[in-house]
Amino acid sequence: MQGAGSSAEVALEPHAPFPAVGSYPLRRGNAVRPLVGVTPAFRRIGEAVEAARHSVWVTVAFLAPGFRMPEGRGSVFDLLDRAVARGLDVRVLFWRPDPETSGYGPTFAGTPADREMLRARGSRFRARWDRAQLGYCQHQKSWLVDAGQGSETAFVGGINLTARSDFVPPEGVGHHQFHDVYVEVRGPAASDVHHNFVQRWNEASERSAEDGAWGDGGGEVMDFPARLSAPQGDSLVQIQRTVRAGRYTDGHPSPGGRRCDIAAGERSLLAQYRQAIDAARRSIYIENHALPVPPIAARIEGALRRGVHVVALVPADPGAYVRAARRDPRRNARFRRLEALGRYENFALVGIAGRNAQGGRSNVYVHAKVILIDDAWATIGSCNLHAHSLYGNTEMNASFWDPVAVRALRCELLAGHLGRDTAPLDDRAALRLYRSIACDNLRRREAGDAEWQGLVFSLDPASYAA
Repeated sequence: MQGAGSSAEVALEPHAPFPAVGSYPLRRGNAVRPLVGVTPAFRRIGEAVEAARHSVWVTVAFLAPGFRMPEGRGSVFDLLDRAVARGLDVRVLFWRPDPETSGYGPTFAGTPADREMLRARGSRFRARWDRAQLGYCQHQKSWLVDAGQGSETAFVGGINLTARSDFVPPEGVGHHQFHDVYVEVRGPAASDVHHNFVQRWNEASERSAEDGAWGDGGGEVMDFPARLSAPQGDSLVQIQRTVRAGRYTDGHPSPGGRRCDIAAGERSLLAQYRQAIDAARRSIYIENHALPVPPIAARIEGALRRGVHVVALVPADPGAYVRAARRDPRRNARFRRLEALGRYENFALVGIAGRNAQGGRSNVYVHAKVILIDDAWATIGSCNLHAHSLYGNTEMNASFWDPVAVRALRCELLAGHLGRDTAPLDDRAALRLYRSIACDNLRRREAGDAEWQGLVFSLDPASYAA
């Protein structure tokens, strides 16, 4: 799905403002292409890597030994090793967990076994390991092809390199029972993904440790990008991040941007979520791995009071940590806020469930981090609506204003969830239909009937995760 749109449509000044804080300014002249689903996203990334002429740079959070790229491309190491063999500059930043975060999921942490595997393969790509601040995660998931070249292409999203596309899947849920999203960005905003990689590479926490680098000894300092990629489309795009204070120090500006006090941290994602929700006039569609923290939920309630239609798609089977938080009086403020949202007729909390081999339904695990507002503005990336992503992890999203691309993305997402084409409908009518189908499907599910319309069904905000 190409989302350039016509200049007349995209050039309208956005009523969902972009934040002035952060490392990267709003960039004009981009092409955006949302990639819905694990297989379509990694198929496109694999194609881009195989077509690369100069470089492939990757940031990795979680990686499982059994993960394979689609269409016979093998493991991520197979893909990268082939790129090196073609003479490309291939680099990877891997997250190295601390003891406090080692149980979050499978990682490639640079253990002796990991390094022996690379030796046995003869892998010649360059790698560095990078810790987050204590108790947090280097949660960015990005690919950058041909950095600084005319063919520069960035991929930003939330899909992990794990066999099931997520790091805490419910027991018994298969690879196909996950929902996640990436976005491909070409144009000036891709240069900011380039800047982010250089900033992290140069200050990767383990670069000087004996086991903290692979392929270059950890001593090389990369140059920041000196110029922006040429315009490729009509979308307005801003790359936004969460970076914990004290993690990085070099605030070298991105081309055309201003120097950022990155040592003080960055919360442009939090600022963007607040401003975009506050600006919503008609509709807010959310897909997120987590429930919104109370400050975000309060803004969603403000939108509901203004008559904005809101649908929030979350995992129908929340993780154990979510259930534990619901039982803990010290941590259940988010659930009280959720219950308050559920009192509005123009709000729906929903899950999705696909057909299983037994002819029944199995819940699909929602791992996406997507918000669409007014069929005109969207954000896609790694940032959940929980406190870790908004205040402590290292995260990255691409937020964009493009009524053509955003509307097309809404239609694609809802077609998959509803089994209906919503292209003839505006955004508010589409969300009304979403709520209607979700309620009907819940009644069918409770009656033991698996013959639904689409995948979506209603969840009760008052009892979610109870």
